[in-house]
Amino acid sequence: MRVLMFGWEFPPHISGGLGTACYGMTKGLANNDVDVLFVMPTASGDEDQSAVSIIDASDVAVSETCTSVDEFLGKVQFLRVGSNIMPYISPEDYSLLSEDEKKFQRKEFFTHFNSKYKFSGKYGTNLMEEVSRYAMVGGAIASANQFDVIHAHDWLTYLAGIAAKRISGKPLVVHVHATEFDRTGENYNTIVYDIEQRGMREADRVITVSDWTRNIVINKYGIDPAKVVTVHNAVDFSGRSGVEVNRTVKEKVVTFLGRVTSQKGPEYFIEAAKKVLDRCDNVRFVMAGSGDLLNRSVRRVAQLGIADKFHFTGFLRGADVQKMFAYSDVYVMPSVSEPFGISPLEAMISNVPTIISKQSGVAEVLKYAIKVDFWDIDALGDAIYSLVNRPAIAKMAGEKGYEEVSLIKWNNAAKKIKDVYEDAVNAAHADQK
Repeated sequence: MRVLMFGWEFPPHISGGLGTACYGMTKGLANNDVDVLFVMPTASGDEDQSAVSIIDASDVAVSETCTSVDEFLGKVQFLRVGSNIMPYISPEDYSLLSEDEKKFQRKEFFTHFNSKYKFSGKYGTNLMEEVSRYAMVGGAIASANQFDVIHAHDWLTYLAGIAAKRISGKPLVVHVHATEFDRTGENYNTIVYDIEQRGMREADRVITVSDWTRNIVINKYGIDPAKVVTVHNAVDFSGRSGVEVNRTVKEKVVTFLGRVTSQKGPEYFIEAAKKVLDRCDNVRFVMAGSGDLLNRSVRRVAQLGIADKFHFTGFLRGADVQKMFAYSDVYVMPSVSEPFGISPLEAMISNVPTIISKQSGVAEVLKYAIKVDFWDIDALGDAIYSLVNRPAIAKMAGEKGYEEVSLIKWNNAAKKIKDVYEDAVNAAHADQK
């Protein structure tokens, strides 16, 4: 089986969990005899292609005989979008990206027809423009390649998936790693919501990363439950052994690692830290990440008078993430709405006792992570205090957690994804008869 897969990022150049998930998933699919053509907006050339064949959208010329983007989008009947949105970018990175991306907006769009367009592949000011252009390239790639099914990851690639489906006639599977409701709550961006809903409606099958997300897809987007399938994420643990660090602090280290945004619940981590520090002083707290709530978080830590016990590292990636887990004695993910949450698995494979919110998809597959409601800072504080001050509990949580996540493999998840592909292909063949 051959799959045309649309993504937005791929290791080693990633901004979050989506690229990491795509990497592990494609390796698992290769082990299940699935050949993957992986399309991304721009490739650097250092991506691991042992399990995929990467297509750089910036190297693909669009051959549509159109005079404008509106005419092309009209042909495939989906929404023309031109507004700016920055769902995954921190304020401190905004000004830099804005300057970088001005070069991509200096010429009118029609000059790029029958030519290549250099994508930035970032989450910057002209993201919607790039999403539209990516759809055009998706159609061109679909017309030039042979494949059995299309797989599009998250809303950024849904329009490309739709274009590929309409041009090739092949079934479309969309993969929901997060929704606009997870990122923003009820104050959602209507343009992003419309693209998400359109992608889910036009898809032959919808894969969600948890039952938590499946319920959102069905209830918030009105998608037929019969075509929505949950396949829980996994983690690629290769290359994670042997990380050694030289700890220079005697206190226990409690870590938050993720985007510092309302979705991830950083304020609850800070309030719980205060409650723990009121009871003991043998602990330090680390917030690793960046996001729109970072400055407010720094101010709140100062207001609470715990700045001497609280550290901000900024965004971490790659080996630095593994070192952070190696430094940690407790890992906390207090997310308000988490479709899945790979970071707890990464912590637990490092033998780190882990606390997660009940409002997360990963809570569906973990027995040996401590689970609390994200808003219950008293329960969160008590859980942290127990793991920091009761070595026997921490030891058991670390050992059992490691054993548990060692069984959560991408090969198994990929087998389920392959089953979804085959179901979509068989259904498409039945409809054609």
